[in-house]
Amino acid sequence: MEKILIVDDSRLQAAQLKSILDGEYDITIAQTAEDGLYLTSMGKFSLILLDVVMPGMDGFTLLKKLQEEVIGQSVPVILITSLTDEESEQRGLMLGAVDYITKPFRPLIVKARVDTHIKLYNYRKQVEYQSRTDQLTGIANRWQHDRYSIIRWKEAARLQVPFSICMFDIDRFKAFNDTFGHPAGDKVIVSVAKIINSHLGRSTDFLARYGGEEFVAFLLGGNSEKSFAHLKKIRQAVEDRHMPHAPSVAEWVTVSIGGITLIPQTGDSYQAALKIADNMLYEAKSSGRNRVVWMDEDGKQLFEK
Repeated sequence: MEKILIVDDSRLQAAQLKSILDGEYDITIAQTAEDGLYLTSMGKFSLILLDVVMPGMDGFTLLKKLQEEVIGQSVPVILITSLTDEESEQRGLMLGAVDYITKPFRPLIVKARVDTHIKLYNYRKQVEYQSRTDQLTGIANRWQHDRYSIIRWKEAARLQVPFSICMFDIDRFKAFNDTFGHPAGDKVIVSVAKIINSHLGRSTDFLARYGGEEFVAFLLGGNSEKSFAHLKKIRQAVEDRHMPHAPSVAEWVTVSIGGITLIPQTGDSYQAALKIADNMLYEAKSSGRNRVVWMDEDGKQLFEK
């Protein structure tokens, strides 16, 4: 059930709105702007109904704070008002409100406008999800990696915690495609993505399809020895799945992995660290494939085999 937050200092008006929408939506009521700001930061609401005229912080000020500090443009806000002048309406829309509901409430109008903006919100979420998700595997795509990696990189630099970047490549994948065809190759890509993803269970772990048969992951926390050991288990898990490879090149489908662990400093470049991880992947492939090559915090290479 979609969650809606009503921010209104009038208990009577909030109760009227709740009675109109109850049963179809999960309704939460805040009696002050401060409570509305707090609840928005804590809850995942699909829509906010915000009274314009409130004591202390009015609806316009709260809307500005919500847009700047909490929800940005992600959650639609409908203003509730008895003001009918164009200047007030323009001000609300300029601040980012999606619509107005005027008092006294007309239940059919209230429901119609709420239903419309809930549908638009869900449609936009679906479009955003598709834009950042690889359609074949269901994991993040390269665009999402490029966006999210910078956020996490800065967080690691701020907290001064280890940051590990991992590059994966399915070994001799072209030979597999040439032997079994691209539909079979797609199934292998999906299977490998699932295996890797199943071993990255922490909320701070991230995996994306980087392109073709290549994947990239990053992990926050854990030194190079722990990351190196963890990635060796992932490599082994792919091999142990016993997906038949092209008989001319290998018995089973395997992956090569390269990576680096470091503590980012202010001014360090994520792209430079990613390039080192890619170089470690090249070392893994050129030294025999189906292995992990890592660079630790001191710049020393760790070889699995």
